[in-house]
Amino acid sequence: MRKVSVVWGAQGLSSSQSCPVAVIIDVLSFSTAVDAACSAGAVVYPFRWRDERAASFAKEQRARLAVQRQDASRGEPSLSPSSLIGLREGEKLVLPSPNGSTLSAGADANWIVAGCLRNSAAVADFILSHTHGDIALVAAGERWPDGSLRPALEDWLGAGAIASTLQQLLLSPGAKAAVAAFREAEPALSGRLRACASGQELIDKGFGGDVAFASALNASVCVPLIRSGRYECAALKTDFAS
Repeated sequence: MRKVSVVWGAQGLSSSQSCPVAVIIDVLSFSTAVDAACSAGAVVYPFRWRDERAASFAKEQRARLAVQRQDASRGEPSLSPSSLIGLREGEKLVLPSPNGSTLSAGADANWIVAGCLRNSAAVADFILSHTHGDIALVAAGERWPDGSLRPALEDWLGAGAIASTLQQLLLSPGAKAAVAAFREAEPALSGRLRACASGQELIDKGFGGDVAFASALNASVCVPLIRSGRYECAALKTDFAS
């Protein structure tokens, strides 16, 4: 039987490289931003670095480069999902981030999917219908000042939301615990995200709307899947079997 596990960050991703399916979960906000962009018909290139290398890569791909949330002027794309919902179909975006984007760029699975609360049911359905083999739900987490992993409640709940729709498979103890956490939080999901450390950080910076947007459970049917190094929506496609 197919197994579903929850792992954390780069080390967890490395430990699960034998899994054919990797779901990158960075609810606040990379995965949610990717879902917003791909839902609009855009494609997203994950990129590890936010420096001159990102600008050079964007130029090579003839893509727009997302800026920092706090630096974005009106109409500029950033990690803020609301800045991406107006992207044009086929538009290319390079989206650097230290967590979800870095994990996406480093994953080596047959299927690499961006999962969040907004598309959790769609991601689970895609996994069941179009993939085979074991599944790693990779909770990105955040970073402490020294660069070490800071587990993030929102990513734990995102993993639980996806795993809750995969219960016909063999869930690891960690995946079962994530499901239990999600079920307990589900009736007050928006409040939980607003109260968690990452949510508070965004609210304090004036981006409370991003927290509300990310909290909308199953508002999206888009499944961002990496093909040729970039995320694109696989929801309406049937040619993704390997």
